[in-house]
Amino acid sequence: MFFFETYLDLRQHAAHKPPRLPKTLEGVISQEKFEKARAYSLDKSHFHFLHEFVTVVMNSAILLFRILPWFWKKSGNFLVLVGLDAENEILHTLAFLGGVMLWSQITDLPFSLYSNFVIETRHGFNKQTVWLYFRDMIKGMFLAVILGPPIVSAIIIIVQKAGPYLAIYLWGFMLVLSLVMMTIYPILIAPLLNKFTPLPEGELKEKIENLASSQKFPLKKLYVVDGSTRSSHSNAYMYGFFKNKRIVLYDTLIQQCKNNE
Repeated sequence: MFFFETYLDLRQHAAHKPPRLPKTLEGVISQEKFEKARAYSLDKSHFHFLHEFVTVVMNSAILLFRILPWFWKKSGNFLVLVGLDAENEILHTLAFLGGVMLWSQITDLPFSLYSNFVIETRHGFNKQTVWLYFRDMIKGMFLAVILGPPIVSAIIIIVQKAGPYLAIYLWGFMLVLSLVMMTIYPILIAPLLNKFTPLPEGELKEKIENLASSQKFPLKKLYVVDGSTRSSHSNAYMYGFFKNKRIVLYDTLIQQCKNNE
């Protein structure tokens, strides 16, 4: 899989190399903007090759040297050390996964820092401070510690109790979990990481609401998120079920578009 995906990445990398603006884009963007986009894509492509190579070597070594069984045993020893029951499958699994999560954070940290504070900064996209970066990382780990144990515990109980209907019960649980997370993430979790404010009254809001109405899109709320605190990349997304749909615009998107484009 790694070799096949690398082959595809090499084809994509080669597509970024030609320095001339494609004919289909002439008059759409300038040569200067094309050069900037090309340089950014090549930088990210080079970094991607390195990251993927290190990842596959590390994962292969973990399998080859049986690191996971060793770590499972060590996590049990840790539970005994702190006075907990290592025979309890839920506690043992949580200790094991906690260690794996910590290891993943440590090993991926250099790559994440380089991507954000070297590549993104070099091309003028990064607006994040080191403090904000680590604050987001700590918040993410905190959320994993809060949300992870109940989910993992439920999965283990299903595996223990479901018997021959294991696949059906697991599928049903994951389906419900996905729907719940899709519902609560933008309402309860995303605001912990970013600031969401209603789009102010004005021409832009009116045009979006009219567009939604013309397409029978049941728009209930329209927000702006402070993406500019972390990056100058722009984006927008919509979410929600049934008659309760919401649209979120990045503040960078509003800043970069002209005449409500």
